[in-house]
Amino acid sequence: MKALIVGGGIGGLSAAIALHLRGWTVRVFEQAPALAEVGAGLQISPNGWRVLDALGVADHLAPAVFEPDAIEMRLGLTGRQVFRLPMKGYAVTRWGAPYLHIHRADLVDALTVRLVALAPGAVQTGRSVSGYAPSGMVQFDDGETEEADLVVGADGLHSAIRRQMLGPQSPRYTGNVAWRAVVPLSDLDNPPPPTACVWAGNKRHAVTTRLRAGTMANFVGMIEQDEPAPEGWRIEGNRDDALAAFSGWDPAIVGLIERAPVLNRWALFDRAPLPRWNDGRVALLGDAAHPMLPSMAQGAVQALEDAWTLAATLDGTNDIEAALGRYYDQRIDRTARIQAGSAANARMFHKASVVGRFGFYGPMALGARLFPNLIHARQDWVYRHDVTALA
Repeated sequence: MKALIVGGGIGGLSAAIALHLRGWTVRVFEQAPALAEVGAGLQISPNGWRVLDALGVADHLAPAVFEPDAIEMRLGLTGRQVFRLPMKGYAVTRWGAPYLHIHRADLVDALTVRLVALAPGAVQTGRSVSGYAPSGMVQFDDGETEEADLVVGADGLHSAIRRQMLGPQSPRYTGNVAWRAVVPLSDLDNPPPPTACVWAGNKRHAVTTRLRAGTMANFVGMIEQDEPAPEGWRIEGNRDDALAAFSGWDPAIVGLIERAPVLNRWALFDRAPLPRWNDGRVALLGDAAHPMLPSMAQGAVQALEDAWTLAATLDGTNDIEAALGRYYDQRIDRTARIQAGSAANARMFHKASVVGRFGFYGPMALGARLFPNLIHARQDWVYRHDVTALA
């Protein structure tokens, strides 16, 4: 069996590896001239790390990951801690795998190295796909075509594959704009804590993590804004705008913005759950199928789950269309629930009034101190999920 995968990001590379491990011949087409990611951090929860381990990239990633001491929430203006839940070591005990931070570029590099070692020449850059045929054919912008048994559209939010499959409807602006930066820890006078920390505020929040074995700090700041910023990972924003958005916040946040070599800024979009993810032998995966806000840190992880589930569902079958229907059935409820949960988290972090913050964060802090196990239990359905059991 031969698979053509459109998109050389985390989801596309993972799908290629997962399919190759099951005997498929794979080719990945990436429109960019090289497989490269902007500086950005990812949180890989236990459900995602299990997939990376099964794909054979965990050992390659080990020197670059950072295991946070805890997950916590603080108030953005004062830095006051709302709650703190242990994570280092605890995640393995409770969910069977670690909770780790990693640089997106390191993950893409590890997946690329693994795929090229398994299938030399499988990745082609500078190849832009404009359309497909449901029989399993892709057409490139230069007019060339290529046929296979399966086509996977892992080409992101503005997927050409999704657009042809389900129409030209634009993605839905969520009313949020995000800032992102990575800063060497040695450049910071007030580094963020060695945790996965949410800093909550008035119609905005920030998240700080550490990357590359703890040597770098990662910052994501999300603000509510009526008019969207330009959409795109590589669009640089104005530092003064970022400082104004987080004016008066804790020195750890302000310092990250002041010392960031580059501040990227882009609008955040999502989609309502789609009625299907395939057309004949053509399937969607990752952001092409279910873009979501970053407020549960599950975007990349859900692409990993998609990749493994797709390959496992296709394993040993000649009826590819039926298998793609099962793939959708196994994934749609979970991804829709995580999309909804991500949007709900963003609203929770953005309490506007003092009364609202006190009424919500006060009970949350008390509950975390008195019943930490119950708070952790709320994540069981996300973190304990094991798609590798489908093997």
